[in-house]
Amino acid sequence: MKNLFVTMLAVFCLLFISCQKNPEEDGVIKVEMKNLERHIQILASDDFEGRMPFTEGEKKTLDYLEKEFRSIGLAPGNGNSFYQEVPLVSISTFPSEKMQISHSRGNLDLDGLKDYVIWTQRPDSVISIDEVDMVFAGFGIVAPEYDWNDYKNLDVKDKIVVVLVNDPGFGTEDISLFKGNTMTYYGRWTYKYEEAARQGALGCLIVHNTIPAGYGFNVVQNNWNASKLFLDDRSNPPYKLAIEGWVTLPVANKIFEMAGLNERELLAKARKSDFQGVPLDMKASTTVQVEATYDVSQNIIGMVKGENRPDEYIIYTAHWDHLGIGKPDEKGDTIYNGALDNASGTAALLELARVFKDGPAPERTVVFLAVTAEEQGLWGSAYYAQNPVFPKEKTVANINMDGINPYGKMNDMVIVGIGQSELEEILEEELKKVGRYASPEPTPSSGYYFRSDHFNFAKVGIPALYTNTGVDHFEEGKEFGKSLQEDYVFKYYHKPSDEYDPQRWNLDGAVEDVQVLYQVGLQLANSSAWPGWKDNSEFKSIRAAYMER
Repeated sequence: MKNLFVTMLAVFCLLFISCQKNPEEDGVIKVEMKNLERHIQILASDDFEGRMPFTEGEKKTLDYLEKEFRSIGLAPGNGNSFYQEVPLVSISTFPSEKMQISHSRGNLDLDGLKDYVIWTQRPDSVISIDEVDMVFAGFGIVAPEYDWNDYKNLDVKDKIVVVLVNDPGFGTEDISLFKGNTMTYYGRWTYKYEEAARQGALGCLIVHNTIPAGYGFNVVQNNWNASKLFLDDRSNPPYKLAIEGWVTLPVANKIFEMAGLNERELLAKARKSDFQGVPLDMKASTTVQVEATYDVSQNIIGMVKGENRPDEYIIYTAHWDHLGIGKPDEKGDTIYNGALDNASGTAALLELARVFKDGPAPERTVVFLAVTAEEQGLWGSAYYAQNPVFPKEKTVANINMDGINPYGKMNDMVIVGIGQSELEEILEEELKKVGRYASPEPTPSSGYYFRSDHFNFAKVGIPALYTNTGVDHFEEGKEFGKSLQEDYVFKYYHKPSDEYDPQRWNLDGAVEDVQVLYQVGLQLANSSAWPGWKDNSEFKSIRAAYMER
């Protein structure tokens, strides 16, 4: 009996030891909740003053991130430095209170703020629009992969272009027309201004329509007499529109009517690839006073160098900035702490850096990039994409984190912009391993894939993965999960109330989500594969143009 007991004890011990294997043996290092919580609490504290660029809050944030990068043991990502300077310009615009539209049939006097909102990226002291011709260019899209060109045979040089919001497919339920109700980049207002500039237009006005825009004109009105940050590109200035802006739908209908056009018929024609743009035979006049202030912010970059292919890169991103100190809420709180947006994503970046550093060395280099000025226009990531520290030809993928799950465990993770890249299959594979699944974003018409920092990587062809908190709550189901996110948007998004509250937050799900993103990056870092864009992605041709296989 004694020998049997000893034998059984020995077997038990062996089994116990085998179950306690070092997590580094299979590369699985665990994300720790205490680290996520600590970083969020610090970064979202009042002491950091809302982490606005060009403030004391920026200095405190960058000091904290550098200290943590060094403590983790990351190597500097920009030569011998952890920093990449991002030159910016703050442009304050003060438009005239009126815009005059003249036509042989009569004149329209438009009221600023009520009828239209305009601004400029030009740092000139005065922008003068004097009797400038106006043209209608449909949706303002040039998309060769869809055999679409709204500017064909249309002279828009030095003219004001009027275009429609969103994609031609929106509201048609026809997924063969662009992507139906799923917005492509061609539907984003930023694209429409960029394309108008490429065509040589003097200005571009988008016709606002609440349903396809996804928000009311009151949101657009927040840009009236506002200051906007842009990249300081004085060293290599590109062509910029003199004015960018919006007009209300009722005003647009008056313009079309004055030009002898029917808005409904015009929309129907604009949804066809053979649409031909229309000169409106009218002229616009207005002025804009401009004040420009220049300054420099910082991206911060650390890395874990790859052992076998150190010149191939996986880049994790999160934006460190938020909105600073601003308008007081109903409680008198003026600090926009940005706990979820995006102290949480920055905390995840730091924790991912730790688990990669503590684990076995990856074959490829893994980069941790905290970018500035996301809230002001994705400018930190835009500057990095235009001035990459690591060549885009050698960058395998970008994984972006803009808010992590504060609601507890979810059965799913949301893929934002589903159908874009092969990175989605890797995420789905890693989720399946832990009994979870990937789900599409609830509102694909909102174009969220084009509204965070991964997008600037996509614009230069680098496959980019952006996930969001799932909606299928582990215990309470989908409706409950959706209600949690709706509640966040209503009560906390871009408000001083976005603070870390341990009574309200549950980071169990955040730990699981960040662990999955670690596994995705680990698989990429230890692979020789180069995931690409899917055939219907608008970014596939960009990557193909410079990648040689």
